[in-house]
Amino acid sequence: MTIKTLDDLGDLSGKTAVLRADFNVPLKGGVIGDDTRIRATVPTIKTLLEKGARVVILSHLGRPDGKLAPEYSLKPLVSRLSDLLGEDVGFTADCMDPPAGQKVVLMENLRFYAEEEENDRAFAERLAAHGDLYVNDAFSTAHRAHASTHALADLLPAYAGHLMAEEIAALNAALESPERPVAAAVGGAKVSTKLEVLNHLIHKTNVLILGGGMANTFLAAKGFAVGKSLHEPDMLETARKIMTAAHAAGCNLVLPEDVVVAGEFAENAPSDTVTVDSIPAAKMALDIGEKSITHIISVLEDCKTVLWNGPMGAFEIKPFDKGTVKVAQYVAARTEDGTLTSIAGGGDTVAALAAAEVKDKFSYVSTAGGAFLEWIEGKILPAIAVLDKAA
Repeated sequence: MTIKTLDDLGDLSGKTAVLRADFNVPLKGGVIGDDTRIRATVPTIKTLLEKGARVVILSHLGRPDGKLAPEYSLKPLVSRLSDLLGEDVGFTADCMDPPAGQKVVLMENLRFYAEEEENDRAFAERLAAHGDLYVNDAFSTAHRAHASTHALADLLPAYAGHLMAEEIAALNAALESPERPVAAAVGGAKVSTKLEVLNHLIHKTNVLILGGGMANTFLAAKGFAVGKSLHEPDMLETARKIMTAAHAAGCNLVLPEDVVVAGEFAENAPSDTVTVDSIPAAKMALDIGEKSITHIISVLEDCKTVLWNGPMGAFEIKPFDKGTVKVAQYVAARTEDGTLTSIAGGGDTVAALAAAEVKDKFSYVSTAGGAFLEWIEGKILPAIAVLDKAA
């Protein structure tokens, strides 16, 4: 890719940068539940200010379906953004209006207009009138061809912000030019939601480790009785095809050898560890067992790169978080001693790594959901493709 970044920008005095951020944060009663996405874009805003630019920020919040909805207003974010920047941030109550007078201005929710999600060029032209150059720092929306992420990049000189550039570099390092051997750990409830991910990864990785509910489907496909475990009976033949394809591609597909079972999905439910060939009919597998943990770690010992998406078990309830936590801690320790590059992404993944207290110890953790998944499916993301074209 030949995407221009902020490093390609010189003095911007007298210029206005139109910045597409992702400030789609949890907001209830005007109170921000998690400001991670706001903080992540602060370095880009500061760089633009240091280069002399004025910054006009565009973002969406929630799904107001193209209509004005006060509960989805971005105005409550102004105070927090001002604090983070040490700069008085202005606010314009309509993203179509000329921006307020401050050096940093947050515009109202783009999705109050249906034209945003329609990738309407006339709407994008009105947004382009706010500035002289365009910066996209919203990787988490890169899989959507919307007016502010796609059409707008065609109308102004276009650049990737720091966050966008870091995300692209991290994912390229994991999938396009990784240090090998490379492993992927993929968990989650269903094979059907990650079918394209799995089919892509078996051709990109040396090792593919499966956990969570999707591992149960693969165990069932191999003929094991999985009791009441979450699995997809209609995906058994698909799972068999993936296993055959992995073998043909020389990818070592790793499944649990033992699992932690319980009679109910509940915190501290009585549990036992059994081998995968002896799961009781009345119980469900909720985590991987000690043998599986040991096996996964042994497989990872020779790996130089790990891509992680999805937990190994029901990490959100104890004691079924153990498998996810132990493997994550091993990956984090290897990352800290410089022998492993670790890239993780997806909502459940971020939560699982945070629960294991290792989120800050991985090489890179993406907060993106759909965009991260589509990237590791091998798809071209429209908002990134248009930046590449713009270069």
